Amino acid sequence: MTDRSGVGGAEPAPRRRGQGELEAQVLAVLKNAPAPVPVVWVQEHLDGGLAYTTVITILTRLHVKGAVARERAGRSFVWTAVADESGLAALRMRKVLDAESDRKAVLASFVTALSPNDERLLRELLGDEGEERTDGSREGGD
Repeated sequence: MTDRSGVGGAEPAPRRRGQGELEAQVLAVLKNAPAPVPVVWVQEHLDGGLAYTTVITILTRLHVKGAVARERAGRSFVWTAVADESGLAALRMRKVLDAESDRKAVLASFVTALSPNDERLLRELLGDEGEERTDGSREGGD
């Protein structure tokens, strides 16, 4: 059995990343990219020496979630961020909401569990009913 305690010259076990941490790191790297970039560029700009296959898996998952865009460049793709870390969190929240049959109950439970400061912030963000949203659509259309 291998000693992972760090005693006796053994290396301590590497820290396990939190859920979504790698996705957030990849998004941050893409946000700083000068233009759409290939996987190898992302890999070189990430800390931790991740394998090429790991980076492509993360990018593909982010693409499925709508957080990154890709376009053909020869036989592979170049990648661009279309969401930041907060956008990625919003996409995850939307996915959870979309999976539930009673949206009204889920949203009501969510709002009642908010702290007073978060509730105030949400009310500020929502504004008056019918006010135009940042994407140009009108509220109440869903």
